[in-house]
Amino acid sequence: MPTNDVFDASTLRTVAAGMPFLEGPIALDDGSVLVCELEGGALTRVLADGSRHTIRLGGGANGAALGPDGAVYVDNSGGFTFATEDGIRFPSGGAEGNEGGFVQRVDLDSGEVATVLTHVGSEHLGGLNDIVFDATGSCYIVDTGMGAVHYANPIAGTIRRIEGDLTIPNGMGLSPEGDRLYVSETYVGNIVVWDVVGPGELANRRVLFNDGGEHGWDGLAIDGAGNVCASNLAASGVSVISPDGEEIARFVTPVYDSYVTNVCFGGPEGDTAYVCSAGRGILYSVRWPWGGLRLHFAR
Repeated sequence: MPTNDVFDASTLRTVAAGMPFLEGPIALDDGSVLVCELEGGALTRVLADGSRHTIRLGGGANGAALGPDGAVYVDNSGGFTFATEDGIRFPSGGAEGNEGGFVQRVDLDSGEVATVLTHVGSEHLGGLNDIVFDATGSCYIVDTGMGAVHYANPIAGTIRRIEGDLTIPNGMGLSPEGDRLYVSETYVGNIVVWDVVGPGELANRRVLFNDGGEHGWDGLAIDGAGNVCASNLAASGVSVISPDGEEIARFVTPVYDSYVTNVCFGGPEGDTAYVCSAGRGILYSVRWPWGGLRLHFAR
């Protein structure tokens, strides 16, 4: 398996260190990076000069995406307890009082935080994870606790479940054309794919790639070539899986971390990957050979 030999090591740098458990990164056009803090529940903006600005959210901020109104929408798990082993921080159980997940709207300019979704039908949302907007301004939401995918318009306050019976779904992303939705199932080793046949309408569910249960997937992003870039817990990095279902490369962090949780793309040329080494509290950046995919409503 090719690993870091396809990546330019001279471009690897530490963007931030000493941060609470990092998740759900978003690269902004001004060179700053937003990261969710699963431990403590916050959204932190890491500026290009290394300074940080934090907005407290409560619960456990897990995934985030920019919406059509310019706000950041955060998938909140409700919160976890944490433990440390061999210098690596990790979730160890649900936080006291965690009654389920919810979606929050964060205004970056004012710092205002509002909870916009708590239930799907009559059921409280489970532990939420990744979120991705499509071109219509609605979004797909991974509900790890329910084993489901929801389709929502958080501005209008509507949500419906569109897929279920998933085993610990975690990361999620849309193909460059918007015609495929990918979801990682953490411990069974699947990268699942559907055809998107209409807004919030999925068909032909199938397994794109299975690792035999050896890796443990976390969050994912889609790069400029349409590859699925899935956080690979056991390998301390990011596996690059082609649209045809072949693992073509693997980025590995310079310091081992069994909780590399997510990745996003940005930078001046759009070809910088930002990788969350959450267990070590480090945010890395590295030039990505396939370029990045600019998401809807990026700014």
